[in-house]
Parts: sequence; C-alpha cells; structure tokens
Amino acid sequence: MESTESMESSLGARHSPLTHLVVKEIRERILSGAIAAGERLVEGRLSVELGVSRMPVREALRQLAAEGLVTIEPRRGASVTSFSDDQMRELVEVRATLEALNAKLAAKRHDPQQIARLEKILADGARVADLNDPVAVTEFNSLFHDTLGDIAANSVLKDLMRSLRDRTALLFAPLNRNRGPQNWQEHAAILRAVIAGDAELASLLAARHVYSAARMEP
Repeated sequence: MESTESMESSLGARHSPLTHLVVKEIRERILSGAIAAGERLVEGRLSVELGVSRMPVREALRQLAAEGLVTIEPRRGASVTSFSDDQMRELVEVRATLEALNAKLAAKRHDPQQIARLEKILADGARVADLNDPVAVTEFNSLFHDTLGDIAANSVLKDLMRSLRDRTALLFAPLNRNRGPQNWQEHAAILRAVIAGDAELASLLAARHVYSAARMEP
C-alpha cells in the first residue's frame, strides 16, 4: 500500500508549476507542427531537451493524452496523436458546425467592449502572421477564437471548442504553415459579420473558414 508521504509527493508533482511549463512547451511544439503527428515522444530525450527530470515530462504527456494531443500505448510509449481519413473528416465536420454556432451566437449577443478587444487581437494577429512565426500565429489564432467565444457567452460551447480546437490543430499545423495572412483575412470577414450583427453570415463564414483551413470540401 502506498504511503501517505509518497501519495503527497505524487500529488505535488502532478500540480507543480514545472509540470505546467512542460505541458505548455510540448503542446506548443505539437500545435506549431514542430513535432509531427505520429512522432514518438521519448521521455528521456524530452527531459534532456527541456532540462528537467523525467517525472514532469511523464505527467505532462499524461495530461496531453487526456486532451487528445498525445497517444500513450503499452510497450510503445507516447506519440503525437494521428488520425485516419475518416476521423479527420469527422473532426472537421464537428468543428465547423460548432464554430458556426459560436459565430452565430456572437453576432446575436455581441458586446461593444468585447468586440473592441477582438478588433485589437485581429490587428495584432495580422502583424504576427507577416512575421512567419508559427508559435505566435497559433497563440493569436487561439486568442481570437477564445475571445469570439467570450462574446458568444455560452460556457458549455466554449469548453467544447477549446478541446476540439487543440485536436483539430494537429490536422491543420502541417497544412497551414504558409496560410497566416489568409487565416487573418477570414477572421476579419467573420468579425465584420459579428459587428454587423449578421448571425447567418457569421455562421457561414466561420464554417467555411474551418473547411478552408483543413483543405476539405463541406
């Protein structure tokens, strides 16, 4: 039976700031495409690269597995999650549907202060897109969609979308390394529809944006 001391140690490691930093670093590498889908995530190699022990790396991989970004298999260890063609199509279909709902609600419930915030993010993101920095583009892309979710004001939808965006980002990363300016042009079109209160147009543009980013036909 595990001692109280060892249980406390395990819990402490599980919630340590160091583990959060390791999760953030590995997540950024995955979502930026620096680590490809299907690539193995070797604990020893990651611990050397990140300058930490294996424990926070192991816990980080478990957390990322819970998010769906990492797959952990017996005897094979951890790897970046990869999807079949059918799984890719299903993920894109669901994300396009929920993004459309998110934009539609934002257009109906938009708040002037939130829209001003979104306009600033859009302007900053357009500048970042020109720098060809995949990590920064990924961060601004998430920030844009999160803020749109704030305007939509549906907490259940926002939680679902956050998880789904991480998973579909695995599909988009290798396809969209040179798509930064186009992404932000599409964001601008969605924003204009939200500001105008045109719920149907915002919904249509948001769904089209997802299919365009995935290079799939709706």
